[in-house]
Amino acid sequence: MEVKPNETKLISPFLVFFLMPGMQIGVGVLGFERIIAKEAGQDAWLSIILSGLTINLLVWMCYKMLGKGTKTLDLVAIHHDLFGKWAGNAFNMLFILYFIAITIIIVRTYLEVIQVWMFPGVNILMLVSIILILVYSFVVGGFRVITGLCVIGLIITSPLILLNYFPLKHAHFGNLGPILDHSFLEILKACRKMTLNYLGFELLLIYYPFIKKREHSQKWAHLGVVFTMAVYVISFIVSIAYYHQNQLRDVIWATLTLWKIADLPFIERFEYIGVSLWLFMVLPNICLGIWAASRTAKRAFGVRQRKLLVMILIVILVACLFLDNRNKIDLFNTISSRIGFYVIYVYLPFLFIWQAIVYKVRGHKS
Repeated sequence: MEVKPNETKLISPFLVFFLMPGMQIGVGVLGFERIIAKEAGQDAWLSIILSGLTINLLVWMCYKMLGKGTKTLDLVAIHHDLFGKWAGNAFNMLFILYFIAITIIIVRTYLEVIQVWMFPGVNILMLVSIILILVYSFVVGGFRVITGLCVIGLIITSPLILLNYFPLKHAHFGNLGPILDHSFLEILKACRKMTLNYLGFELLLIYYPFIKKREHSQKWAHLGVVFTMAVYVISFIVSIAYYHQNQLRDVIWATLTLWKIADLPFIERFEYIGVSLWLFMVLPNICLGIWAASRTAKRAFGVRQRKLLVMILIVILVACLFLDNRNKIDLFNTISSRIGFYVIYVYLPFLFIWQAIVYKVRGHKS
């Protein structure tokens, strides 16, 4: 099942740089510090770097799998090639559900931020409907439109990094010491907690055929992951320097709380501006996840992508209404994070090794 998208639907290799953080940097960056600080304290920044390096290794594996043979492959083609049509489609179905689950997490967590920080009495049905209508308009526009949204989102939200200047004026960098005060096992546990924040790079397995000169895009993919890693490291170091690790463990939305410190003469509550602008970072997350799910279903089962898109949006809408309190949201996030951990750290290496074995056996037979 070789994939040959029309030339007009392809993107330039360097745009992969924007697609990586376009899926990895989202609502999680607003409060990930507390989760990893519980495991590794002030040493958690090492976990962020270690996770980023392992993700780069997995990106390399993805490119190796996609570059096998002379045909242009994607995840569906790899599954059919290695496991046959029926077993391959079973794996494809699991990935469709996985992409939908990630998208539900992003949508519902962002809605919770709006509820907690801006409009406690907001109608969730109305708000999620507006967001999903926006998403539908972008996804039906095609992959190039979604890529453009990733570029715009990163450009618009990047200046928010400059807000770190305000908490740094009150920072105590002694909070970063002593370095390596935690065991390697504790640092690894924090790496596992970072999994949810790094998920999304595996969408490369779906949009790879839409890249021009695909072999030239690998360096940009690695640079994109490094950029994501840098954003998380900077956010954590600023947070641990402003708070103490004991305080940080009790702050649910550390980055958002730091935005409140911003002292500008023309804006009193800058976190309102920050949450609103962050929609430009969250929208690419949602669009990429839904596009990947509908694209995988189209490739696996031959159904029109637009029909599948409507069905997926309805599922996300119902799921967001069902997750109506903090406990349910936390439980769903925890389960999805664990599934994501096994997908990227167990299944992808298994698929890489199994493909190498199968191709070697076929080579001997031929």
